[in-house]
Amino acid sequence: MSTSDHFLDNSSLAELLAVAAESAKMPLQKALRRASRKAFMWPEEAARILQDGRPLTELPAVGPTLSRVMHGWLHNPPDVPVPPKIRSGFLSLPETRSILRGEPGWSETVKGDLQTHTRWSDGSGSIEEMARAAAERGYEFIAITDHSKGLKIAGGINEEQLGQQAEEIETVTASLRSHGLDIVVLRSVELNLDTLGRGDLDPRSLAGLDIVLGCFHSALRKKEDQTARYLAALRNPDIQILGHPRGRIYNFRLGLDADWERVFGMAAELGKAVEIDGYPDRQDLSIDLLEIARRAGCRISLGTDAHDPHQLRFIDYSLASAVRAGIERDRILNFMDVHQLRTWVQHVREQSARVDGRA
Repeated sequence: MSTSDHFLDNSSLAELLAVAAESAKMPLQKALRRASRKAFMWPEEAARILQDGRPLTELPAVGPTLSRVMHGWLHNPPDVPVPPKIRSGFLSLPETRSILRGEPGWSETVKGDLQTHTRWSDGSGSIEEMARAAAERGYEFIAITDHSKGLKIAGGINEEQLGQQAEEIETVTASLRSHGLDIVVLRSVELNLDTLGRGDLDPRSLAGLDIVLGCFHSALRKKEDQTARYLAALRNPDIQILGHPRGRIYNFRLGLDADWERVFGMAAELGKAVEIDGYPDRQDLSIDLLEIARRAGCRISLGTDAHDPHQLRFIDYSLASAVRAGIERDRILNFMDVHQLRTWVQHVREQSARVDGRA
């Protein structure tokens, strides 16, 4: 196989798999779509695996049938169509690693993860398991951002449960410290926002949290301009971070559109942050929008959206997106220490209170 003439990387294979799925029948269609999505998480380029004489079935979601299909593509590379918007702008894992190799120190100096989930909502790991995994990565902090009560499908928690979770966080923190693990578990929540930017929890319960992430989870397929919804969300005094803003999911949902210069401009004006959700099939914000955010001067937050401890590794997608978009490290919350982060949150809350008239 010649890799110099027409090298098919994993992103190209993802598109070929997705296109093949469009004309395939079940159950092959499902297998093709699943492999297309998983291709962004394959740890090695499939072409290199084949070149080394290893089976493609080493790759997640690739069985014997898809292995034969991909084998044919890799030996006789077809033209790869330009991906439609619903599948464009996603980095593969080898791409993220290549980008980060060009910026030594980014992965080693990031201090924490600002979006993670536990068994309190729809995660599979406990608070302690997530915190231990973060400590093993050398993190200084991890934010526990389980879903709030309005998102029932994800087991969202109410005000009382949020208070109970805070007690568990305190207990876990003490236990970890007794074992020599000095990591700060930040009390947080992924606040469910309606289309008017309003949250679904009592502001008094949010005031005691270390940081609050606000996200849209409904009416995510609207095609008309959604600028007003974003501006309303950013004016919500209870949130400091606007999470996975577009709501896009690879080959499933295009996500919302808006006048992003206005949106990011308001975020900068209010001192708030917008998130790069590093989950591989989200990667939201995309790099083109991050470039607009960079020019607007707003803060950036990195969150893996991890639902189990192993998914904390998804931080590389967030980091690589930030590097590719030219975001400076001093604009990224995750490079702050805990004291700096809490100081920033307090400043944003005070500014929001003045704007909202609460002060």
